[in-house]
Amino acid sequence: MANKKVIAVFGATGAQGGSVARALLDAKHFTVRALTRDVTKPSALALKDLGAEVKKCDLDDEVSLVTALKGVYGAFLVTNFWEYLDQEREVRQGKLVADLSKRLGLKHVVFSGLEHVHKLSGGKLTAPHFDGKGEVEEYFRSIAVPMTSVRMPFYFENFHGGLKPAKASDGDYYTLVLPTGDVPLPGISIADIGVIVSNIFNSPEEFIGHDLNLGAEALTVKQYAEILSKGLGKDIRDSKITPEAFEKLSIPQAKGVADAFRFTLKNPERDFELTKRLNPKVRSFQQFVSESIEAFKNI
Repeated sequence: MANKKVIAVFGATGAQGGSVARALLDAKHFTVRALTRDVTKPSALALKDLGAEVKKCDLDDEVSLVTALKGVYGAFLVTNFWEYLDQEREVRQGKLVADLSKRLGLKHVVFSGLEHVHKLSGGKLTAPHFDGKGEVEEYFRSIAVPMTSVRMPFYFENFHGGLKPAKASDGDYYTLVLPTGDVPLPGISIADIGVIVSNIFNSPEEFIGHDLNLGAEALTVKQYAEILSKGLGKDIRDSKITPEAFEKLSIPQAKGVADAFRFTLKNPERDFELTKRLNPKVRSFQQFVSESIEAFKNI
């Protein structure tokens, strides 16, 4: 272990960071330094039991970041817009990690990024949960940190929570409130991201300097509904909601989410072949549903 290069994993007790930390531990090519604000939580202790070095770290605290990144070969960085609903804070956190990565000489940062929707749409669309990550991507590049951006699509896990099938008010059926019409929406399970990132770290010469638009598959909302109906034994339908109606919903950042969907539907390109090369076991949506039936029990 002492001779292995160290990868620092931010958000190691969260869904995405946890997936990466576990995949790196399973592969055994690197030593894993799991970073979290609370080293006593069960998920942190579980990573320690698996062989990770667990360190306390806060993305807003430069001193803890220096300690976390000192002596590491590389890092996986995921920032969380949804925790504070604050784009400026997310950008500040990402830029601080970029600056320290440069100063401390990290050889490879894999960043969970997204497109800068506002800039790429010529100012017509604004999606804060995308735009902040896009700005951080640009900053990493501008200061010449060796970085790979992994741009993940819609998470299948969204159907377990905020976008779970909703009971219709006019009948004994459920609807999916996705403003995507007949255009296929790319998706992936968060649990499959870890192996992808682990294999990117294994091939720095191929992936440093690249933005990777990844995804398991792309389905229309009608296809998502049909697979859920069959898997859950419930009547689930497309709500046929428009982006204009979606942005008026009483949910956090409804306008930004609607604009993100608008952007994605006009820019759907995803490298499914590369995704499957990086994780040959990446799951289809049908597999995801069949393996996570329990998580749908609350609909």
